[in-house]
Amino acid sequence: MSKKNLGVIFGGMSTENKVSELSANSILENLDKEKYNIYPIYISKDGNWWKDKGEKEKIENIMEYLKQLDVVFPVLHGLYGEDGTIQGLLELLKIPYAGCGILASSVGMDKVYTKAIFAQAGLKQAKYEYIRKYKDKYIYVDKRFNEKIITLQEAVEKIIKNLGLPVFVKPSRSGSSVGINKAETKEELQEYIEYATQFDNKIIVEEQIDAREIECAVLGNEEIEASVLGEVKSAESFYSYDAKYKNKESHTEIPAELPQETAEEIQKQAIKAFKAIDGKGLSRVDFFVDKNTSEIYINEINTLPGFTKISMYPQLFAQSGVSYNELLDKIIQLGTNNF
Repeated sequence: MSKKNLGVIFGGMSTENKVSELSANSILENLDKEKYNIYPIYISKDGNWWKDKGEKEKIENIMEYLKQLDVVFPVLHGLYGEDGTIQGLLELLKIPYAGCGILASSVGMDKVYTKAIFAQAGLKQAKYEYIRKYKDKYIYVDKRFNEKIITLQEAVEKIIKNLGLPVFVKPSRSGSSVGINKAETKEELQEYIEYATQFDNKIIVEEQIDAREIECAVLGNEEIEASVLGEVKSAESFYSYDAKYKNKESHTEIPAELPQETAEEIQKQAIKAFKAIDGKGLSRVDFFVDKNTSEIYINEINTLPGFTKISMYPQLFAQSGVSYNELLDKIIQLGTNNF
């Protein structure tokens, strides 16, 4: 069997450049060298393309370089990689790639539209408000996408009236919890909205639910496999960027201790959410389970989850009987099957 020329694209121009590097390093170390001729491709934060992370040899003709590849594994978290951008480029070049396509990637990256699709699919979610920064004012957007220009102070009053406090403030198109804060006062809410606009002009504000954070990995194109479930145990009041990547007290429990009926319902909803956004290949779907009522709320879908050996996605499948190396092969094959 001839080897496939496999490109692994990582880094990128988003705030998650370093997280992407960690995922790619793990993938590159564990790919089967008997099956693949491996071409590491690093995109620096300034948008230059290099043959590997060393930045010793710049790729001048990106199109021609990519055309020699049989399949690409994009390991780009965040904007310009997880949002359909790189997927669109690869489709124009007719190069098969691992993971979700353009639509699922773009929808999965933008929480506003993810929520709209989940609502249409009948999946229960936390209450939320959506505002957009517009020059020195804000646009309040209701659930039917009617818009009204208001001041930040008016936005804060409206949010508190509809959601109460505390609330979570999130940039709509940011991953790895970048730009997310928990506001417990009116002053904090105003401050964190302004802070979130550094990362995106679209802001989601969500009610707090006293809940456990449960995650489910999915794998497949048409026949979707759901993993066992994992529970996030954050060392902080919520799973912030620092809690994820810097606080060693944060950990995960796999499998999560849940009643079988609840676990099966979450797996069913994870598959439904994945199909609702037209997902392909892989995703991690995150849920809340109310500590008091056991109600299930879908939180978000991550179409390109972290991929170090200690990341939740590969750990969930490892506990489901699929080793890290097997998982990489399956994801690459699923990408090839799409073309």
